Amino acid sequence: MLTKEQNELLTRTGPGTPGGALLRRYWQPVALAEELPPDGPPLPVRVLGEDLVLFRDEYGRLGLLGLHCSHRGADLSYGRIEHGGLRCLYHGWLFDVQGRCLEQPGEPAGSTFKERIRHPAYPCREIGGLILAYLGPGEPPEVPAYEFLQVPAEQRWATKLWQACNYLQGNEGNIDPQHLSFLHRQFDETSWQQGRLSRTVAGSDASSMALYQRDVAPTIEVEETDYGLRIYSVRRISASEHYVRISNFILPNLSAFPGRTEADGYQVHWHVPVDDTHHWKYILAFRRSGPIEREILQQEMAAEVTADYRPIRTAANRYLQDREEMRSRTFSGMGPNFQLHDTFATESQGPIQDRTKEHLGATDLAIAMARQQLLRAIRDVQEGRDPPHVIRHAAANRFDHLVVRAEVVPQTVDWRTYWRAPAIQEQLADTPR
Repeated sequence: MLTKEQNELLTRTGPGTPGGALLRRYWQPVALAEELPPDGPPLPVRVLGEDLVLFRDEYGRLGLLGLHCSHRGADLSYGRIEHGGLRCLYHGWLFDVQGRCLEQPGEPAGSTFKERIRHPAYPCREIGGLILAYLGPGEPPEVPAYEFLQVPAEQRWATKLWQACNYLQGNEGNIDPQHLSFLHRQFDETSWQQGRLSRTVAGSDASSMALYQRDVAPTIEVEETDYGLRIYSVRRISASEHYVRISNFILPNLSAFPGRTEADGYQVHWHVPVDDTHHWKYILAFRRSGPIEREILQQEMAAEVTADYRPIRTAANRYLQDREEMRSRTFSGMGPNFQLHDTFATESQGPIQDRTKEHLGATDLAIAMARQQLLRAIRDVQEGRDPPHVIRHAAANRFDHLVVRAEVVPQTVDWRTYWRAPAIQEQLADTPR
């Protein structure tokens, strides 16, 4: 349970707030790359309570500027892309990607007024199917060299989903392994599987869904790392075997966990505040061994979202819950898509969850520890220090220890350490099941 003051620190992220100052110390997604194709129009975006416009100039350079022109406040997302920048339709002021005013057509010849204008502008990078921006002070840190951002395009998939709630409760759902035994449960998996990806767990002939139901009270252990938390959830599935799932909380607003590719890659949810009561969940997945089944993933999401990435199931239509479906097919009655189950669970907590009224249990250890990490990181920023996981040197930009696992292992294997040593991995592969 948090105090009211602590909850405010963690959930208020607009300009001038301690929580917002923390999130601005890291690179954040502001759009999918597919939303801003070459020669595409400027894209209005709202991030961390700021209204901005994202564009590519005619040379392909990315710019992220304040939405309202520095002259008289007109909306720059309607502007013309020309002459190395974005030109306001109202009076023709032209701004480049760094926020410099290049032209002021209404000023007299020889005027130096434009040189005294510096429009709000933020650096951007395109990587891994995302457009990232740094909205903080000073020089940007290194863009983290996460594996999911580095793999070839054919091995990754990225989309996003609108969420009508605070970013924190969205991300806390990712670091709660116990809910997998209930919220996403399907009574008859085969009835949903046509055209969908296989979910057979390594070391077993069962799906993750079946294994979650064999032990609904997993053992949870959490380790602090330089990037956040490593989370172990261990389910006893027989007298001789455990189902081990290793996931991660990544400071300040990401999580990495076994997804549709299980241990052959992983899935990431990156929760980026639009404002204090809405956020975008960026959904990323990659396959380490080869191409990912992008068409199947797209089809599954297309059945549940609109063309602008908004869910069809909302609180207004009670998430289209089907009580007949609850009797024979799914625990929730909300179809087979896990993303929409999570949308219900986190949105129904309210626009901003009141954490003074909750009662955390034994399986909520990762949530409690992540909150404490975030509160400490906010204090770091307030006291003039970089928070953890802000990367300033290329030599530190490696994440071999950010591991995700989902596999059945013998009970004789130490699940806290087995993933560290290749020799143990080889031994595990040779161990009779």
